[in-house]
Amino acid sequence: MKKLIVLTVFILFSGITFSQTLQKGNNIGIHILTITPNPDVTLNQYMDFFMNKYVPKFEESFPGLKLYVVKGNRGEHDNNFALFFVYDSEETRDKFWPEDDVWSDFGTECWEKLAPTVQELQKLGTWTSVHTDWVVQ
Repeated sequence: MKKLIVLTVFILFSGITFSQTLQKGNNIGIHILTITPNPDVTLNQYMDFFMNKYVPKFEESFPGLKLYVVKGNRGEHDNNFALFFVYDSEETRDKFWPEDDVWSDFGTECWEKLAPTVQELQKLGTWTSVHTDWVVQ
């Protein structure tokens, strides 16, 4: 079942990248999100800010990273959101996170650039994720 989910996610990813193609050696992080909007905020309000403010600022703050938001439309993660982190290589990813959940000094500097946007997002709610990184073969 998990292989089917991953395959579905990759197919969705291929469809949203238009003319872009994945290259051998690209590193992709797939983060399945759990979003908890604050009581006075709708999911639509949260996602509007997330996609139109947070994602562009994230990409600006982390050079060499392309970030996509996808929404499940069938299967185990129907109506759930996920993030696709796309790097040209593992080395690019490792500039920010040399080990799983370990920030480099450079990654910390990049995160500090994003901090004001993160603080704005936290006024609307929170999100957590589980993730796996993949290398295109």
